[in-house]
This record gives sequence, C-alpha cells and structure tokens, in this order.
Amino acid sequence: MVVTLLLSLALSASAHFLLNLNVRISHIEHTEDGLRIYMRTPMPYLVADKLGNTDGDALPEAAPFTTNAMRDGLLVHFVDLQAFMNDPKGLGQLAEDGLHLSIDHQRLRGMVEAIRLHRVGNEPGFATLDEAQRAVEFETDLAPPLYVGDTIVDLVLNYKSDRPVQSYSIANVLDPGLPGQDQTANLILDYASETPQIFRSRGLMIEPLEIKQAGYGGFLSFVWEGIRHILEGLDHVLFVVCLVIGAQTLRALLLRATGFTVGHSITLSLGFFGFVPSGAWFVPAVETGIAISIVIAAAAAFMSNAKSEAKMVLLTSLIGLLHGLGFSFVLHKILQVTSPDIWQSLLAFNLGVEIGQVAIILALWPALVICHRMNASLWMSTRVGLAVGCAAIACYWTVQRIAEVYSAIT
Repeated sequence: MVVTLLLSLALSASAHFLLNLNVRISHIEHTEDGLRIYMRTPMPYLVADKLGNTDGDALPEAAPFTTNAMRDGLLVHFVDLQAFMNDPKGLGQLAEDGLHLSIDHQRLRGMVEAIRLHRVGNEPGFATLDEAQRAVEFETDLAPPLYVGDTIVDLVLNYKSDRPVQSYSIANVLDPGLPGQDQTANLILDYASETPQIFRSRGLMIEPLEIKQAGYGGFLSFVWEGIRHILEGLDHVLFVVCLVIGAQTLRALLLRATGFTVGHSITLSLGFFGFVPSGAWFVPAVETGIAISIVIAAAAAFMSNAKSEAKMVLLTSLIGLLHGLGFSFVLHKILQVTSPDIWQSLLAFNLGVEIGQVAIILALWPALVICHRMNASLWMSTRVGLAVGCAAIACYWTVQRIAEVYSAIT
C-alpha cells in the first residue's frame, strides 16, 4: 500500500493554463521616500484565476489581457497584445493587487511605474538590481502568437512611505490554481545596504515573509530551502534510508554519510556553476542515475561486511557525486550565478541539505537499534521490507526516466 501511494506521487496533473516557468524574483530598492520593487513573474500567476465560466460548448470568458482558442481539441490561451498596449499598467495593477507589502502591519499601496513582457527564452537577465533596471527598458519581439504560459512579466512598483523603512513584510495573495504552484521559487533581494540580503521562499507566499535589515534571515531562508529539498525529494530520502539500513554499526553509518556528504558537496558547486554538459538529455540522465543509485544502495545494504566497508564508503561517495548534481539543478532554479553573496547562499543551501539528511538518520537509526535489541528477526525483516519498497519505487522511476532521456535525444 505504501509503495502504491508513493508511486502515485509521480503522476502529473493538467490544467488550462500552462506554467513553463515557476520562478518569481523581486529586487527591493530602498529610496528616500519608500521602496521600489523590480519584479519578475510568469504571466499565468496574474491571470489564471480570472478565467471566466463557460456555458455548454462555448469557450470560457477570457481572462484579462488574454484570448482563448481551441487547438486540436484543447483550450489554449494567448496574450492579447492589443489589450496590453492599450492599457499596459492595467496588467501591472493585477500584480500590485496581489502583492501585499506591509510596514508595522499596515499595508502600503504601490504605483505601477513600468512594465515589460518577454517571451520565455528571450528574457534579459534579472539576477542583479542593475539587470532588473535594464530589463524593464528592454524591448523584445512580441510578435503573435504569444502563449500566456510562454510569457514573463517584468514590472516596477513604487511604494511611498513617510519614514525610512527598516523592516517590512511581503506576501503574495494571488492563488492562480495552477498545478505545481506549491513548488514556486520566490527569490527576494533587499538592497538596504551595500551587501544585499537574499531571502528564499517556496510556494505562493501567501504567508508574509519578514524582511529585516539586521539578522540572518536571508541565510536561514536558504538553509530552510536545503532542508525542504531533501525532505520533500523522495528519491534523496529513499537513498538515505538505504544508507541507514545498510550500516550495521554507528561508525559505518557515519563513514558512509560522510562520504555521501563529500560527494554531493563537490558536484552541487560544480553543477551550479555550469561545469556540466548543457544538453537537454543531461538532467533526465542524472535523474535516471539517481533512481538507479537507490536500487544499488538497496542491494548493497545486504552485501557489506567489515572487510568491504572501505568499498561501501567509496560507493556512497560516488553516488553522492550523482545526487549533488540533482541538488544543483534545484538551486539553479532559485539562484543565479550572478546573484549577490552567491557563496553564502550556496553554503546555506548545502548546510540545509546536511541538516535534512541528519534528520532522516536520527529518525530511523534509533528505531532500528531498538528493533535489533528486541528481536533480531524483526530487525532483519524491517530492513528487507524497507529495501524492497525503496527498490521497487526506484525501478519504476528508472523506467520512467529512461523514457525521458530517450525523448530528449530523439
């Protein structure tokens, strides 16, 4: 039953609005009279929840700044470029309506100063404040057809305050109802000082994120993201489970965990900075390798002994290299190489991964020790059951991901 439940997590959802990018970036500049926000957001976040109802076979009423059409029996959404040119700041106002910036629990209302649309793949850089300032001046080719899911919105919002802003909260209350929106990567960079603070939040960000000029909020947000990634990344969790059930002594477990840490720390950095192949096949190939590594780890859990411990540490180190690439793919979605304080964010994310790994070990290892002391047969049965379950799920993933690799190279 558990295996069936976990396999269901791999099933994909569908929706009317496609979401080809789920990263939102905000650069927050402190001015003499308030704050100026340079914001990048995928357009579906602004309009998906405003799709009208349909009667019978008629097309649903189009959301603002969009048009609807049927293509091969599917409902698709295009950007209404004429409506945007007639009222560009009207689209920006949808973003401002959803963005709640508060000082001392008092919400400020912003003014839309500028807005630009970009096609996904042709958008200018947005990693630094300078790049964001240039992006809202950058003219791109918006020749129709332009799909809503292929459109990025860059805009500038100006918030006036009658006193210097020391701290504030920021939230986004828009709920577009898109699949995968809980995995939205929100990156907030605050420029209150020469060294900007970087904050990271996952999901729609309906709960306010507190931004303070002092403290370690930015660093801790990346630590938390690393923790979340390994705990929510089922493939990484299953590998650590196999790591634990394969170690019969605490010393063996510590050695294997250390090898895995060293391995993934190396490739996390190398992968993030782009020292890896860039072909479309590479990411699914790595994901396939990660699935296979779980099967190997599950089998190796019952093949080790004192004499082979060095080989097991080497094996977990090599597998760690593979998993580190997987970590780097996630980090690359939420942080760009040109972002400020890049090494601090990289260190924080890696630290979070380690904390998550230790949490899994602390949850499972004591239980296995107690089980072994109570009944050796039960201990062995539990280990075998966990290994078989992990291997079964990983085999399913392997087949699925091999198909993705094949699709990418053909």
